[in-house]
Order: sequence, then C-alpha cells, then structure tokens
Amino acid sequence: MIGQLIVLLAGALTITVLTVIIGPAVFHYHLLQTDLPVGSDELVHIERAYRDALALALGVGLVVSLLAAGLVTWNLARRLRQTLHGLTSAVDELSRGHYSTRVPSVGAGTELDSLAATLNDMAARLDAVEETRRQLLSDLAHELRTPIATLSAHHEAMADGVIEPETAMPILAGQTVRLSRLADDISEVSRAEEGQLAVELRPFAVHDLLESILREWEERFETAEVALHLEMAARRSPMLDADPHRLAQVLGNLLSNALRHTSPGGTVTLSATMESSTVVISVADDGEGFTAEDQSRLFERFFRADSARTRENSGSGIGLTISRALVDAHGGTMDAASEGPGWGATFTIRLPRAIADR
Repeated sequence: MIGQLIVLLAGALTITVLTVIIGPAVFHYHLLQTDLPVGSDELVHIERAYRDALALALGVGLVVSLLAAGLVTWNLARRLRQTLHGLTSAVDELSRGHYSTRVPSVGAGTELDSLAATLNDMAARLDAVEETRRQLLSDLAHELRTPIATLSAHHEAMADGVIEPETAMPILAGQTVRLSRLADDISEVSRAEEGQLAVELRPFAVHDLLESILREWEERFETAEVALHLEMAARRSPMLDADPHRLAQVLGNLLSNALRHTSPGGTVTLSATMESSTVVISVADDGEGFTAEDQSRLFERFFRADSARTRENSGSGIGLTISRALVDAHGGTMDAASEGPGWGATFTIRLPRAIADR
C-alpha cells in the first residue's frame, strides 16, 4: 500500500510542477497573441482564473485519486494478507503434524488460489500417509501379538511342566515360521513400494505359465471344493518379455485371494486374452466381492476388505500390494472390479506383449 501511495504522490507532484510552471507560461504566451494590452486588468484576471481553475481541478482530482487508490489498495492488501496469513497458519499447523488442516480459498487471485489448492492437496496426501502409518503400526502390533503370546504361553507351560516339549515344539516352530514370514513380507513390501524388486526378463509363452499355475493350484482348490477353470481365447499363445517366477508369484497371490473369498461350490476362472499389443490376464471369482469404498484401498498394504475375518486365516494383507508393484515393474497395470458384496471380484493384469511377438 505504501508503494502504491508513493507512486501516486510522485505522479501528482510531476503533474503539479508541469501545470504550475509550464501551463501558465504557455497560456500567457497565447494571451499575448491577442489584442489585449500587456499588464491590463483583463489579462491579469484571465490568467488568475486559469490558475485557480487549474488548481481546483488538480486538487479535487488528486484527492479523489488518492481516496480511490487507497481504497482499492487497502482492499487488495487486506485480501492478500488474509490469504498469506491462512497459508502461513496452515504451513505452521502442518509442520506440527496437524495434517487435517486445510486452507480456505478466499479468491485472492489465480496464483494464490492455485497455491492454496496445492497446499491442500499436499496436506491431504500427508494425512493419508499418516493414517497409513498409524494403520501399519496397529496392524503390525496385531500381527505380532498373537504369535508372541502363543510362544510366551507355551514357554511358560513348558517351564511349569504343564506341557511336554515334544508336544509344544510343533506349535513353537509354526509360530516362529509365522514371525519369520511376517518379517519377510514387511521387507518385501518395503522394497516393492520403493521400486527395488528385481525382475529377470526373458521371453516365454503365456499359456505355459498359466498351465503351470493351474497344475500347482488345482489340488488346493479341489480340497476347498472350489472349481478352478482355465480359459485361453487365442489359439496361439501370446509371448511376454517378463519374469515368469515373479508373474507366478502375482498369480499365486490372486488365486490365494480368490480361494480365500470364495465359498465351497464356487468357481474361479483364470483367463488370458490379447488386446492389440497387450496381454490381458484375469482372475475372476463368484465369491464375496467388495464394496466401491474398499476398491480404492484394495492395494494398500495390510488392508483387508473383510475386517471381521480372522488374522490367522486372512494372510498378512500385503499380497496385493506386492503384486501391483511387480506388475508395475514389468511396465503393466493391475486393477480390480466388483459389482458389490456377493457378486464376486475380477482382478485384471495388462502387460505389453513381447516385441518379437507383435
């Protein structure tokens, strides 16, 4: 505001100097071109009238300009100050860990509104990361509590002579394996989210991979009384430049997930099709399905769509997270779809075909 006033005053001073010094001289010169005698009362009166009218107009114009400029500048400065104060307060709250803070849009200009929107987006992301961190710690505590409690109880029972070591050893070994698997899963998902999972690419036929997966899993599906079908639309198998072991890990996670959420008598279908330069691999079931709200979180680590399912039987909750990271490492995409609870689910993987196969 002070800078604006300085500019206005400088302009007013310049106009005043020009009108007081140059204007009267020019006006006097033109009066001399008339027939009025020099020094006459008429000439003096005309020049005085000119100076008075000029001073009045200049004074009124200067006052109106200063008032208008001051009002506009004060309004803009106030809005700008409110916006900057809101931004400063929001950044201060975020720095103290209050990630639910948001900056209201006050219409202070496109740039500041864009900055406020960006800050709000960053705050939302930080809030989501913090929520994930809290959920992660909670899930880890829950995952660790059961095997640790089991190990502790059996050690105390053995120390008190309530249970024989030969009887307790299988249970202790099982819980130790569970803890080891959990540690490996945490390490795996960390490397997956950092993009550090190693893949060894080589050409292979998709049909060979799917038939191998079918042979590996059909016994477990028969035991669970769930039908497992393989559908391959193309007569000639498409080729992939990928890591067959990593893709087998992905499909294993999807089949395990489908088997867990499909009741006896249900059906799981493993299929492969071609779409131009893309190979589409799908795992579809007619089991529990999931809600639209759960769909956006399916690939989050440690998230389970069925929170009531026991931890012992529901896995560690990071299989889909690792699977998507592995598909991303191959330059593909992975998504999930369901029409709702009770209508089954379909997980779809899209991978680029081998260049030679195209």
